[in-house]
Amino acid sequence: MEEHLTEFLNFLRIERNSASNTILSYENDLQRYLSFLRNKGITNLSEVQPSDILQLVHALAKVGYAPASSARNLSAIRMFHRFLVREDILEIDPAMNISFPKQTKKLPSTLNQFEIDSILHQPDLTKNGGVRDKAMLEFLYAAGVRVSELIGIKISDLFFKEGFIRVIGKGNKERIVPIGNQAIYHTSKYIESVRPQVARVGKSGDFVFLNLRGSPLTRMGFWKILRSYVVKAGIRKKISPHTFRHSFATHLIEGGADLRAVQEMLGHADISSTQIYTHLDREYLKEVHRHFHPREKYGNVATKNSD
Repeated sequence: MEEHLTEFLNFLRIERNSASNTILSYENDLQRYLSFLRNKGITNLSEVQPSDILQLVHALAKVGYAPASSARNLSAIRMFHRFLVREDILEIDPAMNISFPKQTKKLPSTLNQFEIDSILHQPDLTKNGGVRDKAMLEFLYAAGVRVSELIGIKISDLFFKEGFIRVIGKGNKERIVPIGNQAIYHTSKYIESVRPQVARVGKSGDFVFLNLRGSPLTRMGFWKILRSYVVKAGIRKKISPHTFRHSFATHLIEGGADLRAVQEMLGHADISSTQIYTHLDREYLKEVHRHFHPREKYGNVATKNSD
């Protein structure tokens, strides 16, 4: 069974050109699946029945897996079996008719503009680290990039005169994203005054954002930096780098941006991934209505009169 998993991962890597994080996720989920099958005494994938896969889904739910996590596991299993049938390794796909666990749509956590401003004002611009951090935070919010895209940005990806950056997203897909004047100003300042001081031959390459030892910044390194500024700003929400991306999209939609334009900037292949922000926008509109519509001041009158 392991050799078939290796073939599948090579298919993702070579034919699908999947991102390394995506491949690792599939590998982890499918190793869990194969281990489950072995524990049931199944040593050949042709022996797998739909009931075996359903048992795994139920087992994951019992140990506390969220519906979204169970669905991701099932998605990996279904894709694996489709590949095996396509390659004539299996005749029948046992996962074909298994439906995904029901999920409640959870709206992503966001920051309001006051909270964003508060975080952006935390870096100490008298220090090299503060100049870099200010540039990264402005960049993250201005472009709505994922943290992996932020730390992967190279100097050759910056087209500041034109007001755009090139982003290499999931699956090595390239997109061009506009970036605002504040992010351009602070990133340029960092590149001109700080980056030359920390860059090291053989370590830094063309990457824009470096740690103070000259190596490209890591995801965990950026997360720790962001977390420290969230605490300093006195914000108690659970914040991740992705919260800035959600806030970027939400603030654009609230400002009247076209959904297709936001989809393009975020790099979503399917507009349904972007549509969640319209739900956030509707909540915002309801809140505006509650606060500013004159009749809302009398919202409890009808209830009182009916008693």
